[in-house]
Amino acid sequence: MNAPVLSQSRCADCPIRHRAVCARCDADELEQLDAIKYYRSYEAGQPVIWSGDQMSFVGSVVTGIASLTQTMEDGRTQMVGLLLPSDFVGRPGREGAAYDVVATTDLVMCCFRKKPFEDLMERTPHIAHRLLEMTLDELDAAREWMLVLGRKTAREKIASLLAIIARRNAALTPGGDTDTAEFDLPLTREAMADYLGLTLETVSRQMSALKRDGVIQLAGKRHVTVPDMTRLLDEAGTDSED
Repeated sequence: MNAPVLSQSRCADCPIRHRAVCARCDADELEQLDAIKYYRSYEAGQPVIWSGDQMSFVGSVVTGIASLTQTMEDGRTQMVGLLLPSDFVGRPGREGAAYDVVATTDLVMCCFRKKPFEDLMERTPHIAHRLLEMTLDELDAAREWMLVLGRKTAREKIASLLAIIARRNAALTPGGDTDTAEFDLPLTREAMADYLGLTLETVSRQMSALKRDGVIQLAGKRHVTVPDMTRLLDEAGTDSED
């Protein structure tokens, strides 16, 4: 089922304006993008695209979170990545989708018609260069996540995921306080367990331990406050200067 198309809004007011694929664009280039863009919303659990399907659009996550999932021949599935605000969906020059993309929470995407976007990339180095930067950042994140899944303890895995979400939220508000963080966790504990390769019981136990030790504060199951980001990064085994 197609998601409803949202009303248009100005690029200058977009919450991901300074991190998305349009981050380097000048006013004229933004006007060209605006001519081929539209918004789509998806409810939690709704598919954005299935692996192998032809993609008629590319775009950026504006709000919410989506999962990248791969299905093996025997039907087993594995979550292989998360798409957070400002992350790019789709690959110019590639016809089909490489993964299932499913809205984990309610999701809003800024979409561009694929062929006009590819044509615009050829004429607009700012877009091509920014997309290259984002692709390299995605590669770095994938390599870092291999370390998280392969070598870190359960506590470090949980702390790493919380740190990633906290840092991404902070990046959307330049100039904000980076010593502390506060956010709504966009994943259920079941989804965290799936993504981290842990059991639900382990996730719940480690979240409670991080709360008990003062690394995080919890209001309900989803609202997280990090009183000291350096301590969270230490718990994650991450260099706080990254």
